[in-house]
Amino acid sequence: MIEQALTLPCGHEVANRICKAAMTEGLADAHDHPTPSHLRLYANWARGGAAILLTGNIMVDRRYLERAGNVVVEDASGLPQLHAWAQAVHDGGSQLWAQISHPGRQCPRLVNLSPLAPSPVQLQVMGNFGKPRAASEADIQDVIQRFANAAALLQDAGFDGVQIHAAHGYLLSQFLSARTNLRLDRWGGPLAQRASLLLEVIRAVRTRVGAGYPIAVKLNSSDFVKGGFTLADSVQVVQWLNDAGIDLLEVSGGTYEQLEFFKPAAAEQIRDSTREREAMFLEYAKSLKAVARMPIMVTGGFRTLAGMEAALTGGHTDMIGLARPFCLDPDFPTRLLTGQMARLPVPEDRLVLGRGYWSPASRSNSMRSLNNLCQAGWYYHQIERLGADQLPQAELSPLKALFAHLGKDFARGLRRKFTAPH
Repeated sequence: MIEQALTLPCGHEVANRICKAAMTEGLADAHDHPTPSHLRLYANWARGGAAILLTGNIMVDRRYLERAGNVVVEDASGLPQLHAWAQAVHDGGSQLWAQISHPGRQCPRLVNLSPLAPSPVQLQVMGNFGKPRAASEADIQDVIQRFANAAALLQDAGFDGVQIHAAHGYLLSQFLSARTNLRLDRWGGPLAQRASLLLEVIRAVRTRVGAGYPIAVKLNSSDFVKGGFTLADSVQVVQWLNDAGIDLLEVSGGTYEQLEFFKPAAAEQIRDSTREREAMFLEYAKSLKAVARMPIMVTGGFRTLAGMEAALTGGHTDMIGLARPFCLDPDFPTRLLTGQMARLPVPEDRLVLGRGYWSPASRSNSMRSLNNLCQAGWYYHQIERLGADQLPQAELSPLKALFAHLGKDFARGLRRKFTAPH
């Protein structure tokens, strides 16, 4: 089934079942606009044959970023660059969808010392995040309109769809979670009220883009933290989303406190006898698929063609989301779709992991944090190389990549702070 087209509820068709899932790029200029690096990076990926290329975080408010280097869409100032980005992908034969997002409390200190959140619950991760302020009613209404405005601008720029990011502990995900949403007004309390911001954002976006334009949502199956958003919560939210008019639901999980999406698959999960369970969120997706009336995409952990086909033919997912393999082999989808490749290129297969920094045997919180940061830095490095039309550097040490990433992110933050008007 992986090579078959899929028609979405809005009538839009995608050419096959492969989507490049979102990975933050960090390539924007000091004015938060796309750059030639975006065009080169996504042109490389578009030639690979995936039906959809989903951008990394495109932020709706330049005061609050996931990291310096995010593209921001809040006015028409970047429309020419956005249009060129979409055109580069279309020229390669793929569709470009924008992931639109607000980081909430997951906004680093270098960007904003007082980020916006449902409640003043600070993120305690390596001292990198300031104490947030609780959003006022005016703030919440502003957020809703910013999502809608960004979606409309991206539609005007030629993007083929948008994905509303309500996972991984970003702002909409924070409102969904009882751990981070302690509000006593109509936006907090019972799950129905905690979910109301997400539903209002979807409604506003649909009003602006019209009935025939694809709207996706990325939703956690679980936060995997005590007191957070649970699988039972997720099942209920999906039932509400059935009536919200969305076209694709991406299932993921975790937050900055618990980075499930960076965990390597355990060895027993890739044996032939359990091949269909190689994707880390597939078991959760089955529960959501049982109630969902829209197509579902599962992202995270797929590594074999057999596992993908088993998930599709078993009816557990409708789309396959893949991310990290694109950093090592941008052309792999064509070989996968034609049956010339059985297993994807991933760093777990490379000697780079033999140096111990990513060892899943490490159990301490500090080592897990180091592992996660090393992985992130290593993938950012490959994205930067592809954006410069250079080959991936698979032999790079993860620790060296980490230090390079931290230095570059700090420099981007300073450049943005002192050279761009905000």
